[in-house]
Amino acid sequence: MVEMNLTTKQKQHLKGLAHNLKPVVQLGANGLTEGVLAEIDNALSHHELIKVKVASGDRELKNAVVDAIVRETQAEKVQLIGHVLVLFRQSPEMKIAVPRAK
Repeated sequence: MVEMNLTTKQKQHLKGLAHNLKPVVQLGANGLTEGVLAEIDNALSHHELIKVKVASGDRELKNAVVDAIVRETQAEKVQLIGHVLVLFRQSPEMKIAVPRAK
């Protein structure tokens, strides 16, 4: 797995691509479980760019959950708007072309 640190330009590009996506995983009342993590991991392997809905009224808890998802899936956090987290993790097939970092 290649460690990526996305540049602002790359994030802008991915945000544009993510705009029309629907969240593929929604965190429910049970929070972040092994099953949810596996689902996110699977979706990332499949799509590279996904949205995850993190329903939590508590901002600190939400941020902790987001950090845990990013850490556990080795994905890049593209953005977090409200309760929707956009994640990107390039697969070996490199389905999504990311602008090259300068």
